[in-house]
Amino acid sequence: MNRARLMFRSTAVRLSALYILLFALCAAFLVFYVTAMSERLLAQQTRQTLQEEVGDVQRAYERGGINLLVRMMERRARQPGANLYVVAGPNGEMLAGNVASVQPGVLDEQGWTEPPFRYEPFAEAEKPGQDVAIGYVMRLDNGLRIMVGRDLGDPGRFRLIVRRALMVALTIMGVGALVIWFGIGRNALKRIDRMSAASQKIMAGDLSQRLPVGRSGDEFDRLSDSLNAMLGRIEKLNEGLRQVSDNIAHDLKTPLTRLRNKAADALSEDREDVRRAALEGIIGESDQLIRTFNALLMISRVEAGSIAAEMSEVDLSAVSADSAELYEPVAEEAGLQLATEVLPGVAVNGNRELIGQAIFNLLDNAIKYSGDGDDNRGIKLRLVKRDGDIRLSVCDNGPGIPADKREDVLKRFVRLDESRSKPGTGLGLSLVEAVMELHGGSLELSDTYEGRPDATGLTVTMVFPAPRL
Repeated sequence: MNRARLMFRSTAVRLSALYILLFALCAAFLVFYVTAMSERLLAQQTRQTLQEEVGDVQRAYERGGINLLVRMMERRARQPGANLYVVAGPNGEMLAGNVASVQPGVLDEQGWTEPPFRYEPFAEAEKPGQDVAIGYVMRLDNGLRIMVGRDLGDPGRFRLIVRRALMVALTIMGVGALVIWFGIGRNALKRIDRMSAASQKIMAGDLSQRLPVGRSGDEFDRLSDSLNAMLGRIEKLNEGLRQVSDNIAHDLKTPLTRLRNKAADALSEDREDVRRAALEGIIGESDQLIRTFNALLMISRVEAGSIAAEMSEVDLSAVSADSAELYEPVAEEAGLQLATEVLPGVAVNGNRELIGQAIFNLLDNAIKYSGDGDDNRGIKLRLVKRDGDIRLSVCDNGPGIPADKREDVLKRFVRLDESRSKPGTGLGLSLVEAVMELHGGSLELSDTYEGRPDATGLTVTMVFPAPRL
């Protein structure tokens, strides 16, 4: 009972019922209109036929008198589907004709009989006196009265057939509509129940659940797709939050411990130079912590889209060239050569500050992890257009990243250098990925040198969508 009540409350069922009612009213109006118009047309045709018949009767009387008139009426009365013919005296008494009797008073007035009159044919009818006809009454010079009429049974039978057909059609349509109505409502309820079940699991904390999506592509599927995309975003943010909490506790515990130990050493030392060195170390550790929290704040702002309104046309070629020029001395100091291959005149819609920061992070990582020694091939910054996209790549010749670890390094605070021998916070690639998501692009990681297990290198590519014209 509750399920049926819910079904009748659903929008799909209500709309179906409204459309069925509207269709039934339109169908009924159309059928009655067609019936009325058909009856009117038949009545007009009947009157026209009778007028022609009356003209023939008058001409026969004028040519041959009453004898020719009676012979013509007798001949035509014997034909199948004949009209009604009546010859009556001046007092209205029937003298001849192909009907047994007519309604009293019909022959009193000359002209069309209004309204239709009842008559009784010679043949035995199931319902005597129920036949209806219309006719035209003429008065001859000798006082005789002639009536030519037409039975109205055909229009009546046509009206009855049409109305019966209407009732049958409406009955079939009603039964079919109820079946379809019930099917639509039941299917909608099942889909809503599945969505509700998934929603209950999501509200219980299982953000990996997704709303079911069918193959019909209707409004339910479109809504589920949108909600699933939102759930995926929320799950990613929550996962990032949990990961950040764990990694902050892990990665910031060591510098905070060092800060405490250096502060304690400074307090326990009497020598000024030792205290100064300890304080300088504390300042260095504090600066590193500030940079870490600034990077976290920047990632949060980018992911929240709070700076999305600062988008404008950015000359990506100029930004890339400026970044390479800025980092070229840093690369040379590390014994590396920074090469550039920048396509001129490339522009994107974005935030210049964020794009520049992302390029800085990639160049800094490339310098930090590039290989040493004679096999050093340096670093390359490349900006090209390919397959309708704008691709900005930073290539190095370092150890690279295994394919199964590339998703992990995009997470916050994740570093493949477990010993933390190299400086860094593990937030660089996370910031770059957040910047690319803000710009509607993507971040790709691939090997620089295929087939070299000793030094494959890493190529990080920022893929920007082509600007709309």
